[in-house]
Amino acid sequence: MYICAHINRNNLRCSLPRLANLTVVAPYSFASFFRRTLADKYLILPILYSIQFANTKELQMAKKPGPKPGSKPSKLSVYLYIPNIIGYTRVLLNCYAFHVCFTNKILFSILYFFSFVCDAVDGWAARKFNQVSTFGAVLDMVTDRISTACLLVVLSQVYKPGLIFLSLLALDIASHWLQMYSTFLMGKTSHKDVKDSSNWLFKLYYGNRMFMAYCCVSCEVLYLILFYLSENRTETLMDVLATNLQKISIVSFLIATSLVGCTIKQLTNVIQLKTAADACVLYDINKKQKQ
Repeated sequence: MYICAHINRNNLRCSLPRLANLTVVAPYSFASFFRRTLADKYLILPILYSIQFANTKELQMAKKPGPKPGSKPSKLSVYLYIPNIIGYTRVLLNCYAFHVCFTNKILFSILYFFSFVCDAVDGWAARKFNQVSTFGAVLDMVTDRISTACLLVVLSQVYKPGLIFLSLLALDIASHWLQMYSTFLMGKTSHKDVKDSSNWLFKLYYGNRMFMAYCCVSCEVLYLILFYLSENRTETLMDVLATNLQKISIVSFLIATSLVGCTIKQLTNVIQLKTAADACVLYDINKKQKQ
C-alpha cells in the first residue's frame, strides 16, 4: 500500500484513507523520513500495514478522556482530606487521653492539649491544600464540643459543687447548637458570620482570630490546670482557686490569665445563645407573616 505524504522542514502531514478500526505500522522512523526527504516535495513511501478490527465499545473506552482537574471528587477522597485525617487523629487522641485520665494526669494533659492544638493545624491545612469541606467543619466542631464536654464532666466529679461545670457544659453545647441552627435558617455559610450582630463583644470574638484563640486556649488551659491540681474528690473549686492565686508561681499566673479569657468566653456563649434564639424567633415571625 502507498500513501501520499507532504513533508517540509518543520512538520509531516500524511493523507490516509479513512478506514474504520485501522492500525497503520510504518517501517520508517520519523528520523529516516526527514533524512530521506527534500523540502516541500511529494514522495511515494512504501509502508507495511496491519488491520485490526477491534470492538467498537473498547475503542470508545480507550478514547474516553481521563478525569479533568475540575472533576467532581469522590466521597472517599473527601473523607481522606488531610485536615479530616487530622480530625480523626484528634478523636483517637482524646479517646486514649480520657482512658488514662485518672491513672496518668501528665499523659492525659499532654494528649488533650496536643489534640486541642491540632484544632488549629487542621484549619491551616484545609486552607493550605484547598481542602475546605462542610464535613471537616462539622467534624471539627463536634470534636471540640465532645472533648470539652468530657473534661467538664470529669471536673464535675473531682470538685464541689459539680453543678458549676455541668452548667458550663450545658451552656457550651446549647449556645453552639442554636448558633449553627440559626446560621442555616438565615442562609449563612458559617456560624462565625456575625457581621450583622449589634453586640460588640460577639463581633469581636468571631471577628478577631487572635482574640478568639486567646479565649478558647484560656478555657482549655484553665480546665487542664484545675484537673491537674485536683488531689481528691472532696475539694471545693473556690478553695483551690483562692489557694493557688495567692501563690507567686507560673501556675498562679496561668490561672489568672486563663481565668480572664475563660470568663469572656462564657459571656460570649451567653450572648451567642440569646442572639441565636432571637434569630430563630424572628424566623418564625416572618414565616407566619408570609402565610
